[in-house]
Amino acid sequence: MGEIDDAIERADREAFTKAPPKTLKGQIGFLIKQFGSAKAVAAQIGVTADSVNRYRRGARKHARPDIAAKIDDAVRQRWQPLVRRRRQKKAATTGGITVETRARFGYTAPVGTTDDGRFRRLTVHLPPAYAQRLFDARDTGAGDQELRGIIAEGFKEIYFQDSGGRATALSDVTLNDIDYLDLDY
Repeated sequence: MGEIDDAIERADREAFTKAPPKTLKGQIGFLIKQFGSAKAVAAQIGVTADSVNRYRRGARKHARPDIAAKIDDAVRQRWQPLVRRRRQKKAATTGGITVETRARFGYTAPVGTTDDGRFRRLTVHLPPAYAQRLFDARDTGAGDQELRGIIAEGFKEIYFQDSGGRATALSDVTLNDIDYLDLDY
């Protein structure tokens, strides 16, 4: 996963209307329902099916920290998919997406202007079309560079060109060296 994919995942997790299971037994029970078998859960988190069954029965109350983190991550990725989809649909049709980042932006600009990349801290609300493109690209397995390109294009249009009101000769914006990036929708 890249920075953009992680930011989408964090934004999705903020939408939970009900907290995911906190106990190991509850988490394993949820994962078994999702995957269909202890063997499938074991393959996902990197333990044996016997260990998964011990967790499910409560014979083991605590997993190793690295395994507990994998279990927690697997639960959170699959928790409340309808809530996530509904929120993403709203962002892609009416709400748009707010991107807050500190990153180095590079430019392709006409001769006589500066095109040196520099760090900027920006919070920009992108229209629903960019949210739709971002979610579609992520769902089709796009890489981090492609997701960065969509966000950079949105920054170019909305922030740098002010929706066509300035810097119209600016032909390309790149998003590099991301210090942090958060999404809200």
